[in-house]
Amino acid sequence: MWQPQPGWHPLPGGSAPSTLGVWRAVVGDEPVSVKRLARPVPGDPEELSDPGHFAYWRRAADVALSGVLARSAGLRPPVRSQVVEDDEGITITDDWVEDAAVNGLFAAHALGRFAGTPVPEVDWLARDQLRSRLARTETRGGWPTLARTPVADLADVLWRARLHHLATLDGLPRVLQHGDPTPANLLGREGDDVVAVDWGTLGTGALGGDLGYYLLSAREEFEPLLDAYLLGLPPALADLPDVRHLAGTGARVVAVYTALSRAEWALARVAPGEGPLLAKLRHPAVAPYIRSLQRQYQLIEALVDG
Repeated sequence: MWQPQPGWHPLPGGSAPSTLGVWRAVVGDEPVSVKRLARPVPGDPEELSDPGHFAYWRRAADVALSGVLARSAGLRPPVRSQVVEDDEGITITDDWVEDAAVNGLFAAHALGRFAGTPVPEVDWLARDQLRSRLARTETRGGWPTLARTPVADLADVLWRARLHHLATLDGLPRVLQHGDPTPANLLGREGDDVVAVDWGTLGTGALGGDLGYYLLSAREEFEPLLDAYLLGLPPALADLPDVRHLAGTGARVVAVYTALSRAEWALARVAPGEGPLLAKLRHPAVAPYIRSLQRQYQLIEALVDG
């Protein structure tokens, strides 16, 4: 049975179902990160074996093995990666990426540049990530815990309108997207590019979608980030009629529905415990998601009014 080596230091993250863990290690004199992916076994969710699903188990390894991002713009993976596969799973060893304290405007600009990277012709890119996530949420009854909070009415309106907003995303230009561009994953910097980690959700999505995901953890406000994203777009996208509206719409829909779903997930985990639900909004496992949701209030209003 595979086990991490003595002396490896576990790192936060690795929340994907197939990720057993992430560690900092040293190979020779070089610091590296090591990620272990577990091969699906009978009884695991079928989505782990679906190459088009965001939860596909081996996509991070496929990114490293294929070299499809060798000429990407804006975002790029670590220079060196080693992939070792065995009967139980895959071990990925990457160059260690030092935290360069990338600010939000630089990251948003990089996301815009990355959106212009040609989409590689491979069958394992994630597709319709938000639709798949909302479908998973639907199997759990939607957002029932939020229905017991002060955002109940807004959540109900948006849940009922989800198919309309997903159709809006379908009508936007499709671009390459990282899929999980949090500040924790946009760590390094090399010239004008961000060195990003955790490529397990690389795929295609609506223009502005990656910006919507990034917005949930960013310190900066939406409009400056949108401006930076638009400045990063290549001419083929930047010259689209009403590109600001298109990218802004993609970002708003992704940000709002992701923020609501994350708040539901966090609150539902602590709801069964003793005490009133509203008091649990300040629970340390819930409060960051509630603050993120509160920051999106203007975007929520825009979707509800629109």
